[in-house]
Amino acid sequence: MRAHVPATRRAILDSILEDPDRVLEESFEQLAERSRSSVPTIMRTCRDLGFAGLREFKLALAQALALGGSPLHRRVNIEDSAAQVVDKIARSAAATVAGVRNQLDLRTLGAAVQAIAAAPHIDIVGAGNTSWFMATDLQARLFRLGLSAAAWADYHLQQVAAGAQKPGGVVIAITHVGGMPSLLDAVDIARAQGARAIAITRPGTPLAERADILLALSVPDDAVMHVGIDAYLVHLTLIEILTVLVAQRVGKPAVKRLRGVREALQRHGIDTRTHPLQSWDGGGVKRDANVDRP
Repeated sequence: MRAHVPATRRAILDSILEDPDRVLEESFEQLAERSRSSVPTIMRTCRDLGFAGLREFKLALAQALALGGSPLHRRVNIEDSAAQVVDKIARSAAATVAGVRNQLDLRTLGAAVQAIAAAPHIDIVGAGNTSWFMATDLQARLFRLGLSAAAWADYHLQQVAAGAQKPGGVVIAITHVGGMPSLLDAVDIARAQGARAIAITRPGTPLAERADILLALSVPDDAVMHVGIDAYLVHLTLIEILTVLVAQRVGKPAVKRLRGVREALQRHGIDTRTHPLQSWDGGGVKRDANVDRP
């Protein structure tokens, strides 16, 4: 396209070609300023390239970089120095987290928060090690807010829990891939009981199609793992956003509960100075009188 567009659009294309990684991190305004253009011109350029807007273009660009990158990491070359590896991966992670903001629809997010805060019980299910970790993390956060929440890893227990759901309840399904048959069965069972299904997955997956509320997040393919660090980062960021918004919705009871948990851990936590480290025989760790330990 570059040879056939006006100078203003050519400047935008040049900026993209010179540093595509930087484009992934920039906002409309930042790219416009760097290319000495305007936001409307950037939008028109994205449409000329066949995309609805800058967000869709960025997703396609990230995918292209992932597929065309090295087998180590989509931004790291085999000959890069340690400093370059640290810089590139840190920039990539920052861009991934920043991209969550552009992918979330605030109205849909608000509906999810309302459903979670009002639910008499919340079941959280995941498929695979990564999704299971996310499920347990979200369960621990919601439980600390005073909500009735349980996370299930066993596929049979996921279906049992789903069958025990009631109208007004919520099942939160977390999976990047979004196609595990047993997880889909659990969602179907919970919905049949009158519960609402909130899905955290990619758009267009079988899980996304079943969701009452879809929190869709797309990330580039990982060069090494089927579900890589980008999926971890976007899901954990969304979980943090959900936790804070639900806490705001619950209000003072959630704040009081969080303070109580924090105070209890400070008084009785295993990592405090008042509790010595424990040994396998239960006798504790003997202090060496000749060693001054803090």
